[in-house]
Amino acid sequence: MRLRDILLALIIGLCLWQAIVILTDAPHFILPSPWRVANAAYNSRVIIAENAWVTALEVMLGLIIGTALGVATAIQLALSKTAERLILPILVFTQAVPVFALAPLLTLWFGYGMASKIIMAVLIIYFPITSAFHDGLTRSDRGYGDLSVSMGAGRWNFMRHVQIPHALPSLGTGLKLAAVYAPIGAVIGEWVGASKGLGYLMLLANGRAKIDLMFASLIVLACLTVILHITIGILATRITRYAQGTSQK
Repeated sequence: MRLRDILLALIIGLCLWQAIVILTDAPHFILPSPWRVANAAYNSRVIIAENAWVTALEVMLGLIIGTALGVATAIQLALSKTAERLILPILVFTQAVPVFALAPLLTLWFGYGMASKIIMAVLIIYFPITSAFHDGLTRSDRGYGDLSVSMGAGRWNFMRHVQIPHALPSLGTGLKLAAVYAPIGAVIGEWVGASKGLGYLMLLANGRAKIDLMFASLIVLACLTVILHITIGILATRITRYAQGTSQK
């Protein structure tokens, strides 16, 4: 995703937005114009920045913790067939429960602070990362496994030198998905119960009929998500190049 493409999409989106406002003649308390939203964002820039920082911190901590847990789980599943038979079906079954439905329980258990939002972000990205990385680990060429056994290499050495490098592109794919899902989890948690964050600010603005501020908060959230997705995409590209370089050695 190049900067030029992002700017072009932004310009097209703003033009369509303004055209809808003009054609529908919608009142500003239902659909504010881009200018009204920009003005509200400028006037409320301090409070938006404070709440955006809270949401960004929740998302980043959720990503770090969720990635660490997902990678560790995927490696354990790949190392142990027993763990794979027992744990993998449970992980798949848990996806039948909507993660968003757990938000009220998490708020009840962990309070209205950041903890419940971080856990919400962790839960929503844990399975995609685990599934993507585990899939990559189990797709390594069996010939390498047979060769490592004939050379006396242990199971962990084969995992470290062969399976993990070959699975890094799959991990990069999981991370790119997580970059999109993590902000959703954090904001859902803020909607259920919070005193800070962009989700909280959106609800507060909606309750006070400040729709322009609500739109401004939503756009800031979208920008944070895009920035995070681009950053993770760059990281995923470097991970893939590293994996390709390792496989060629």
